[in-house]
Amino acid sequence: MPGENLTRDEARERAALLSVDGYEVSLDLRSATGEHDGDGPRTFRSVTTVRFRCAEPGASSFADLIAPAVTSVSLNGRDLDPGQVFDGSRILLEDLAAENELVVDAQCAYSRTGEGMHRFVDPEDGEVYLYTQYEPADARRVFANFEQPDLKAPYRFEVRAPEGWTVWSNGVGDLADGVWRFAETKPISTYITCVVAGPYHYVTDHYERVFEDGTRLEIPLGAMCRKGLAPHFDADDVFLVTKQGLDFFHDHFDHPYPFGKYDQAFVPEYNLGAMENPGMVTFREEFIFRGKVTQASYEGRANVILHEMAHMWFGDLVTMEWWDDLWLKESFADFMGAFALVGATRFTDGWITFANRRKAWAYRADQLPSTHPVTADIRDLQDAKLNFDGITYAKGASVLKQLVAYAGQDAFLEGARRYFKRHAYGNTRLGDLLSVLEETSGRDMAAWSRAWLETAGVNSLTPQVLSRADGTVDELAVVQEAAESHPELRPHRVAVGLYRRTAAGTLERYAQAETDVEGPRTVVAELAGADAPELVLVNDDDLTYCKTRFDDTSLATLREALGDLTDPLARALCWSALWNMTRDALLPARDFIGLVLRFAGRETDIGVLQMLHAWAESAAVHYTAPERREEAARRLAEGAAEQLRAAGEGSEQQLAWARFVARVACAEADFELLASLLDDTETLPGLEVDQELRWAFLEPLAAHGAADEKRLDEELARDDTASGRRHHVRCLAARPSEAVKAQCWAQVVESDALSNALVEATIAGFAQPSQRELLAPYAEKYFAVIERVWTERSIQIGMDVVRGLFPSYEDSEETLDATDAWLAAHEDAAPALRRLVLEARDDLARALRGQACDAAAG
Repeated sequence: MPGENLTRDEARERAALLSVDGYEVSLDLRSATGEHDGDGPRTFRSVTTVRFRCAEPGASSFADLIAPAVTSVSLNGRDLDPGQVFDGSRILLEDLAAENELVVDAQCAYSRTGEGMHRFVDPEDGEVYLYTQYEPADARRVFANFEQPDLKAPYRFEVRAPEGWTVWSNGVGDLADGVWRFAETKPISTYITCVVAGPYHYVTDHYERVFEDGTRLEIPLGAMCRKGLAPHFDADDVFLVTKQGLDFFHDHFDHPYPFGKYDQAFVPEYNLGAMENPGMVTFREEFIFRGKVTQASYEGRANVILHEMAHMWFGDLVTMEWWDDLWLKESFADFMGAFALVGATRFTDGWITFANRRKAWAYRADQLPSTHPVTADIRDLQDAKLNFDGITYAKGASVLKQLVAYAGQDAFLEGARRYFKRHAYGNTRLGDLLSVLEETSGRDMAAWSRAWLETAGVNSLTPQVLSRADGTVDELAVVQEAAESHPELRPHRVAVGLYRRTAAGTLERYAQAETDVEGPRTVVAELAGADAPELVLVNDDDLTYCKTRFDDTSLATLREALGDLTDPLARALCWSALWNMTRDALLPARDFIGLVLRFAGRETDIGVLQMLHAWAESAAVHYTAPERREEAARRLAEGAAEQLRAAGEGSEQQLAWARFVARVACAEADFELLASLLDDTETLPGLEVDQELRWAFLEPLAAHGAADEKRLDEELARDDTASGRRHHVRCLAARPSEAVKAQCWAQVVESDALSNALVEATIAGFAQPSQRELLAPYAEKYFAVIERVWTERSIQIGMDVVRGLFPSYEDSEETLDATDAWLAAHEDAAPALRRLVLEARDDLARALRGQACDAAAG
């Protein structure tokens, strides 16, 4: 569509020309219910009045709007012909005055892709639910605006909705004469405005705080979900974490929460984890747990609640000027979410999860060909959409954790406080943050930024230990290396820990030294003379962002005694390092699987255990030599079943192993176990096979032909809910049939009838590692269609298709060659599309190197 992909240069030009004084947006959503007449999309009326100034009277610019139809456009009282000024995504504005008023009356489309005004019909009761999701630039699908983050303005929304509905927005709302009218917002960016409407189940609470000067802050709290999920909604825990977070951030930020109320909506078919709309945060409804989950799930939800809350300051109050500095909000929110999780909630081991899970995301992203500096070069909106990645979030947060160790926590937080005071309701760049941090820390932030924010890649740190004849350390050094593609060596603040076995057989730390690693080799003088270690951990306490390597002695110790490490963070760091070695083809996949089978049953941190399950499955599927895959699958399945039976009754470990048994089931005995647990012919004391677990057991049965369509339909009859239908679609798509795969392909690639959630479910079921031969014909089809899909579908669906249908299970040199051929023949394809294909190619090449390593191990 012409102009839909706004460029950075266009945004800068428009920001230099225009400043926005305010919006009045009127939406008529009464068309959301009832029958839909006509062949086109279901639409709603959107009337926008925007007042703005122009620095160069007589100049021309444009407003943004993506809508099926525009009824009228008026600029400064002058009617414009929509057919002449509207091209489908932009409204041409010519001969602007110093002060302007634009009025646009449009018919905007309800969305089924999670972008814009998403409309969902609950199959359980027929109720309709609406919510908006805009980041980075989909507010223009709901109302006419200037869609870029640095043209902030206050907003007044009014909404007409079906009778009996409730409507929420960023401000407090009241219903009068059939219209919901909302209080004017503070100046905010377009992408964080929000409307939620429907017969949601709504729960309220209240937060109050009295500051040292005696002033009182009162924040009305609300939480909502679909009525069908209300029996499962533990709003009390959501409110508990919310209040703990508000206390924590008020303690540390010295800037009262600025947006009045604090509502949190858990909404269906949501593409993201959550979105930080001020006063109206939205979350994916999967954070409401229909069945039993481990504490890792509650911790994950709490982390997301706190991440979004941190955005109220980092992102909403102070917003990046353009998407280049997306990290100014996402890296900070990711770090502050973990920081608050540990400092304010019951999840005091949150840094273990951060080290094990979030950093794994960052390490993978930072080794892809698409890696980029934390502060990135974002040319346009498609670039921006793809940069919500492991670099911007997890690496950026890891770098900030390193900065806290480097500059000191007090200096870091004081820098944040000054940043809020100076730039409240404004927009910033990298230099604005660095200047306050330099003031408060006395450190050279420019040099730190060049090393950590403005270069890409991850360094490896390896210990070198020279021992004396008397069994003490003569010299201990840390060797720093970088990839050839990104050769930057960085300053690292690290703690180097020495571990040895005790008389009781445990592996304990007995010495530690903090030091600054600079250049290719750094001697840790403080550890000279210490007893020679059995294990050296060069990033003890996880202070820096690096790939940890081991010397030969340390690796031998871990092979024999990893489970004896008593410190859970040290154990998590060792597991993470071993997984990185597996991905880097330095450790055979069979060895990693062997370590998991030997030691995972002793893991006490449930989040680490679940991560080990995911890594072990990936090792078997992607990194094991093809001729050994069957053996690896059998070992994992047998080991998982053994651990399931050994796990404590009703324990989190029992639930985690039960889910893992389903994930790795591959033989008749595995399917018999799952089937018997489903039909109650076998029970495991303490294991409740609830509805969510039933679907988890059914997917492998369907994928291996042990559960047919009739059986899956019977299960849907038990659980004919929105969640049940998604599970049902995934399981149907998993069946090992040529006809099934052809139907799935057609539904996803050749049609846009499925919603975003059902596209996701279909792709998840379609791609099964046990069906490599069945999927082989789709490799050629994939490369034939992806450019068309990218052009014709929304960017979200395009991303889902290009990522999800890449033939990763056809892991051969032939597939690699086919990928290279497509890239060579499509040098002019959209950069964002090429990036996705390049990333998939890199994962495939890495898998092939891992398989070669595994094969060479003999």
